[in-house]
Amino acid sequence: MNHLPAAAAAAHPHVTLHLAFDDNALLPLLFGEHDRHLARIEHRLGVRLAARGNRVAVAGPEREAQVARSALEALYARLRRGEPVSGAEVDGAVRMAAHALAGLADAEDEPRLPLSDIPSIRTRKATIGARTPAQARYMEALAGHDLVFALGPAGTGKTYIAVAQAVALLATGRVERIVLSRPAVEAGERLGFLPGDLRDKVDPYLRPLYDALHDMLPADQVARRIANGEIEIAPLAFMRGRTLSHCYMILDEAQNTTPVQMKMVLTRLGEGARMVVTGDLTQVDLPPGTRSGLADALDTLEGVAGIGVVRFSDQDVVRHPLVARIIEAYGRRAVAERETRRRTRAAERAPPAATDGPGQ
Repeated sequence: MNHLPAAAAAAHPHVTLHLAFDDNALLPLLFGEHDRHLARIEHRLGVRLAARGNRVAVAGPEREAQVARSALEALYARLRRGEPVSGAEVDGAVRMAAHALAGLADAEDEPRLPLSDIPSIRTRKATIGARTPAQARYMEALAGHDLVFALGPAGTGKTYIAVAQAVALLATGRVERIVLSRPAVEAGERLGFLPGDLRDKVDPYLRPLYDALHDMLPADQVARRIANGEIEIAPLAFMRGRTLSHCYMILDEAQNTTPVQMKMVLTRLGEGARMVVTGDLTQVDLPPGTRSGLADALDTLEGVAGIGVVRFSDQDVVRHPLVARIIEAYGRRAVAERETRRRTRAAERAPPAATDGPGQ
């Protein structure tokens, strides 16, 4: 058996914490089939969870045990609100509890509400809750600003949460329609001529938005709302000259807009309209030498009142765990390449070393 050094053991004492839940009917959903949710928490935190009746004992290092307890309490509160719990929600609850306990972020970064009370976005088919502190800030920004920029790597929920908010506002009548737009720029490929009418040509670029819509609404409702114009697919090139009133617009993959396109889109906002602009500045597919309209807008609009900006990081990736590690690996390589280029330029600018003349 491995033993921790005395100093480490003192720094990380083992404790046993006890929880009791008053609604036995919710426990199978909280624990998961064959206790798989408890096993998931054990695996992520290195603790032991023992369930007996309506009680759970959490044994392990003090910090990890406290995170496990907070996560279970947050999941139980979610079930009491009638919201589902899956493996993804378990991972999110653990991540949120660990962040809250760590106390490493400043007051601006912390969720303003207790973990169990962070609001969710409700749609006909799904209830979307924050799985990371950045997602909690994003939901807050969407609720409080008419224009929000969401920046960060793939898999952080930028587009998905924006679509959920749009569908929720449409369902409650706070907006009259949803407008979806995305630059038609291929990611390193040339697809050539695409057959069909305008919608057929644009659909492949907007497929991620369609996928999110179908997670929020029944398929027949998506089709009906598109047919009657409540959900509109608007190619970026056709936005000029329009005024968007009482609608919720999502501009996805905005890093692939030019500065002229971005200014044109941002100035379409009309009365009662809201807009979300999402993008990842590490994945710009514009021709070399072309400045991203997203980067240009962030520089230009810095400090402008009424605009929310939320930045996601690798730590906020909520897809397969491998996605976060892949993004981190590419990030490390990019940093190393920039450092190599910096050293090369410095060496080229350095004056040649002095040499001794003949006979010296």
